[in-house]
Amino acid sequence: MSNLLNLVEFFILVALGLLAFGIQVWAFADCVRTPPAAFERVYKRNKTFWTAMTGGASFFGFLYIIGPITNLTVPPMGMMMLLTLGGVTAAGVYLADVRPALVQIRGRGKGGQNRGSSW
Repeated sequence: MSNLLNLVEFFILVALGLLAFGIQVWAFADCVRTPPAAFERVYKRNKTFWTAMTGGASFFGFLYIIGPITNLTVPPMGMMMLLTLGGVTAAGVYLADVRPALVQIRGRGKGGQNRGSSW
């Protein structure tokens, strides 16, 4: 019974880690693609700040995932989990606050809505 619980715990923590890593990589990729001037126009921190934050978040998310997958052990519940949670929080702030403002500046959405084609 204990082995079954360890297996379930392993899959849940790895699945949550993969989800967090996906969010972190999405934020980092969007940040890298955005020109530096766009950050200045929306009065958010500069591109270097957000690239460092989302890049560091992605790095710690990768470290959290790679250990359990290579060793097939339960991910550590200590410092790595805290760093991963902090990283996914930073990526979430970027995606929820900074990215919508940047999208509006880039012209992909007016007033928060995508207009689609002109037909």
